[in-house]
Amino acid sequence: MTNPATTTPQSGAIPAQPGPRGGTGVTDGMIPGLGSSIEFGPGQAPGGVIPGAGPSGKPGSRPTVKLREAGPDDPPRYAPEWLELREPADAAARAHDLLDPLRIRLANLPGRSGIVIHDLGCGTGSMGRWLAPRLDGAQHWILHDRDPYLLHFAAVASPRSAADGSRVSVETRRGDIARLTPDALQGASLVTASALLDVLTREEIDTFAAACAGAGCPALLTLSVAGRVELTPSHPLDAELAQAFNDHQRRDGLLGPDAVTAAAEAFSEHGATVRLHPSPWQLGPEQAALTEQWLRGWVGAAVEERPELRAEADVYLTKRLAALAAGELRVTVHHVDLLALSRPVGGAS
Repeated sequence: MTNPATTTPQSGAIPAQPGPRGGTGVTDGMIPGLGSSIEFGPGQAPGGVIPGAGPSGKPGSRPTVKLREAGPDDPPRYAPEWLELREPADAAARAHDLLDPLRIRLANLPGRSGIVIHDLGCGTGSMGRWLAPRLDGAQHWILHDRDPYLLHFAAVASPRSAADGSRVSVETRRGDIARLTPDALQGASLVTASALLDVLTREEIDTFAAACAGAGCPALLTLSVAGRVELTPSHPLDAELAQAFNDHQRRDGLLGPDAVTAAAEAFSEHGATVRLHPSPWQLGPEQAALTEQWLRGWVGAAVEERPELRAEADVYLTKRLAALAAGELRVTVHHVDLLALSRPVGGAS
């Protein structure tokens, strides 16, 4: 596993580009540089799953956050199309109530002309597009990901100005980020990540919390799965599929829906003040494309975990997709956002 302190960033900082209009994090339904509408390859639509929306490749691995060594021929699990599709729902779900205590901490940093933010497993940069325009002051974002293709989009599509018009710049670092050290976070004002905690082990979460505590660096960790979904109207198979999906998330020692609790405990044990806030996806008819991909992936992961469910699950999925097409299905996918305010170093208050 590569240590972020030893990865080679692209030479120099990249001036960030114009940010997206509005609060959703996408402009006219697309990531700049990625193209317009999502295109599905053979076998994907209407019956396929965008890579990343459902199970494929090794359980417990993601190309946006590679946690374990993988062979060069291993297929990617997370496609930019999936990250683009979920970005508006992510932006709507993130917990705004955690921003005020974060702003207070950042405003009290001593002797800083700006803030440095490490975005771990940045993907196409949705966190930066959401957060940078909501914080005052000059910002320098360090974007971490193992996928150079995603790093390119993240850099190109980064917002160029903060809430008060101050400059935002970015640099990219390619490498794995599961094992951080305080040295790797030297000079960091904030660490951010989305949908990261649930693909870590307990040991990796403790290492992460220790690194943030050692650097005196707060962490804003959003959209961790909570292990609960609500589908309206309900169906007798909902609970069984949910349990099978949660078990799938816990494969290979990963924490899945237990990750937020483990992270809160780890950060607290390292002296941080921890705040949690729900951040559910609320998916209705307007999010039908995302709901379809999520539903196929959710059912697919459950069946991968419990193959004996396949026959029932196939009938279930057909009925659910018909209800979705008719505008009759609504889904709440529960997540939790975590803000950990580690004890500051260097005299910050």
